[in-house]
Amino acid sequence: MSMVIYEQDGVRRRTSGSFYRGETVNYHPQDASFERADAIEQYFVHGWMPEKGFVSKNTPIVAFGSCFAANISKYLHARGYDVLTKRDNKSYVTSMGDGIVHTFALRQQFEWAWLRKVPTVELWHGYKAEQFGYSEDARRDTEMLFNRASVFIITLGLSEIWYDEPTGEVFWRAVPASKIDPSRHKFRVSTHAENLENLRAIHALIRRFRPEVPVLFTVSPIPLTATFRPVSCITANSVSKAILRSALDEFIREANDPKLFYFPSYEIVMHGFNHQWIDDRKHVYSHVLDFNMKVFEHFFCTPGLPREELESSFRRALLLDQAIGREGHSVAAVKPATERRPLLTRDERIEQRREARRAARVAERIQQRKQVKAEATAAAVPARKIASAAAMPAGVPVRPRRGWRARLAAWFGRHAA
Repeated sequence: MSMVIYEQDGVRRRTSGSFYRGETVNYHPQDASFERADAIEQYFVHGWMPEKGFVSKNTPIVAFGSCFAANISKYLHARGYDVLTKRDNKSYVTSMGDGIVHTFALRQQFEWAWLRKVPTVELWHGYKAEQFGYSEDARRDTEMLFNRASVFIITLGLSEIWYDEPTGEVFWRAVPASKIDPSRHKFRVSTHAENLENLRAIHALIRRFRPEVPVLFTVSPIPLTATFRPVSCITANSVSKAILRSALDEFIREANDPKLFYFPSYEIVMHGFNHQWIDDRKHVYSHVLDFNMKVFEHFFCTPGLPREELESSFRRALLLDQAIGREGHSVAAVKPATERRPLLTRDERIEQRREARRAARVAERIQQRKQVKAEATAAAVPARKIASAAAMPAGVPVRPRRGWRARLAAWFGRHAA
């Protein structure tokens, strides 16, 4: 079999040369790949970022979708960006923005705000199953937000849906227990084609009413808490995310819109780290999340986050990720500064282990020398006694050696007499 030589991360490697590889080849990272200075650009965001940032502190932002959208909104708001969905208003994309988790619910908000399309049955419920309804005040506030937005950030969460069978309309979330009607309320997994159509419809509405506004899509890495399918939640989650990611990729490829973007928050979390989840295995560690948000700010914002801060965040996140792998979740717990152990790089940890081994060898040698000396001393004492006895003339009695107290008492006894 013919072989070809290629270079990755400065290392020459061999692989099969039987098939043509085309003009574009991007390799999957190895552990050493993340040591590269350009690892972020090469392995996380290559091919997806804008030529230059366009979100300034004065850019009105509307961000909603799954619960991961709340993290983006919170981060940008804390950094001083103008996030409209963090302001007080009656829109549901503000009060329930991170609970509108699938493409059907997202499409409903755009059609309701701009087309005044109202569902025929009660579909929208909050976190505690409270009914939201179709208030005109809430619709107007939603329309106002959409009309003011200079950038949309939309996060997709899942593809499992509950729906009303007679009308085909889809619920925001599951059906409230007090409202369930098994004869008409059904559950299913939405298809790639359905999600692709929803994305096309959302994009068409934005281009109709806000033709110049950039639109940025992300997929949330947060997994399903539970599935309603008769299979394991882990496998159901894989399917749920795959449907969304596949539909979104096809949509962006076919749209050919220079102001349509994908931000790989899902891939950064899932493939950039080995221990990204806290102990509930649903929520992302803050250092991973912080790095994810800094990637966004560096590439999409202007003037953007300095490259040094982005690199520092990445290195810190990698060190914490490795520390969690070695020592468990407790190492990432918030502790007083006096109790925190410094995070060490891989080279520093290697050198630290070398020093520990070197110190252990020195201590062992010292102990061995002490033991040898003690054994030699112990063997020399009987030898001196034997030699002393051998030197005495025959017939001379050998007086037993007495201690200094006995000799002193005998001296006083003689002189006292």
